[in-house]
Amino acid sequence: MTFTVRWPDGRVVEHYSPSLVVHDHLAAGATYPVAEFRDRAATALGIASERVRARFGFACTSAAASLTDIDALAATCPDRSTVTVLRLHPPLPQES
Repeated sequence: MTFTVRWPDGRVVEHYSPSLVVHDHLAAGATYPVAEFRDRAATALGIASERVRARFGFACTSAAASLTDIDALAATCPDRSTVTVLRLHPPLPQES
């Protein structure tokens, strides 16, 4: 899945996760302080990578690359700036 965010400089970036676990840590439409967004994303991507390891025997390098990108972008943000989660793809199925 991918999650699309708007960084404080206005840049819109899609980040990749191999698991829907991101839905447990980020909400579409939510705005987070940069440090909190980074921590939530790191937790979700870590869990996602471990799910890949459990299934295939190796960690997900794409999840690690996403976190590297997030860390690099977060390092350029001013203190007290925020990140907005624009969209989580694909959405979770609706319960009936």
